[in-house]
Amino acid sequence: QVQLVESGGGLVQAGGSLRLSCAATGNIFSINAMGWYRQAPGKQRDVVARATSGGSTNYADSVKGRFTISRDNAKNMVYLQMNSLKPEDTAIYYCKADGLYSSDSSYLKNYWGQGTKVTVSA
Repeated sequence: QVQLVESGGGLVQAGGSLRLSCAATGNIFSINAMGWYRQAPGKQRDVVARATSGGSTNYADSVKGRFTISRDNAKNMVYLQMNSLKPEDTAIYYCKADGLYSSDSSYLKNYWGQGTKVTVSA
């Protein structure tokens, strides 16, 4: 059974750094894209960064130059290095796998992790 498990969230002061990790487990054959999304209280869930299996990346304007996404395709993992954190980065961060092909299904599916909380204090 495919699962996405995030780790690395926590409490940090403004200007600090955190590194989030997400592991996709199960009998996985391939993943088209992996990304990070976040949802602040009372707001919708928005994309933060996304990386394709081919190496392309894209970022939300609000995190460009501060956050870096990276993937380890062999390990089905994705990371988010977050530097120069701001209080407005406070949110629950979710990992998502798009177009995941596994033994669980005969077609591609999308999966979400359970989320990890990031709190940035002023």
